[in-house]
Amino acid sequence: MKIGFIFPGQGSQYVGMGKDLYEKYDEVKKVYEDASKVLGIDVKQLSFEANEETLGQTKNTQITILTMSLGILELLKKEGIDAGVVSGLSLGEYTALIYAGYISFEDGMKIVRKRGELMQENIPTGEWQMASIIGLEDEAVEQICKEVNTGFVVPANYNCPGQVAISGEKQAVEVAMEKAKEAGARKVVPLKTSGPFHTEKLKVASDKLREELDKIEIKYNDKVKVIKNIDAKPYTEADDIIEILSKHVMSPVQYKKTLEEMLQEGVDTFIEIGPGKVLSGFVKRVNKEVKILNITDCDTLENVISTLKEEM
Repeated sequence: MKIGFIFPGQGSQYVGMGKDLYEKYDEVKKVYEDASKVLGIDVKQLSFEANEETLGQTKNTQITILTMSLGILELLKKEGIDAGVVSGLSLGEYTALIYAGYISFEDGMKIVRKRGELMQENIPTGEWQMASIIGLEDEAVEQICKEVNTGFVVPANYNCPGQVAISGEKQAVEVAMEKAKEAGARKVVPLKTSGPFHTEKLKVASDKLREELDKIEIKYNDKVKVIKNIDAKPYTEADDIIEILSKHVMSPVQYKKTLEEMLQEGVDTFIEIGPGKVLSGFVKRVNKEVKILNITDCDTLENVISTLKEEM
């Protein structure tokens, strides 16, 4: 058995996520307390009591998802459950880098908070939208985006076979959604995001993020393989990690290829760690034969521990 951890990104959040884990486990409570101390804000209150709109603000969403995922990782560590290959979707790549020891907990919290703020504050003027197109090939979605002449829209996330998220100006995205339906898309879903993420429109945020990344320590660690969103390859010692992470916010996420790379690395048991189970669905679309588990609350945590203990 070769375990791979996968970490969700923005859009998976919900009010109350992580609450039962926080109430039951001191290790999780400590992660929330440490995160709050580092950031000077009450991460617990944001996660469990804020309304959906407040939680949905990028600057809040990213740190709350990160904190929940890191809390769960502490519980797995206690059980001796670890992974040699990891990845995350967008924000989730930072969770992966913190887990793998590339970035410290404190620096990770600070940079993710700053990343969320920069992504939120540097959205160009206008109305923006993202949407998931399900049931069309990547090339068909790319062609649809090219044909839209009412504004800016491009593919942003290549999630899994038959699922691409598009991003851009609201009107152009809506036209692309209609065209996708006409082309035979099985489903078209607007996403809970507030900007044209993973497109060239985030260039200003990308440049400012680079300045912030320069302020923290990032070091390569060969003990855990982290697969990058930007090209679906493992980080290497030769990589300019600051360059990659700054470009990350304005480059398409190659998550389908990321999962394929994890399979190439021999991963046969995927564990999604954090709110929801969106990534588990992506894995299933890429390979139905592997074991797919997820941890999002106390019940799923206990299920994963008992399942793995039987096989170890």
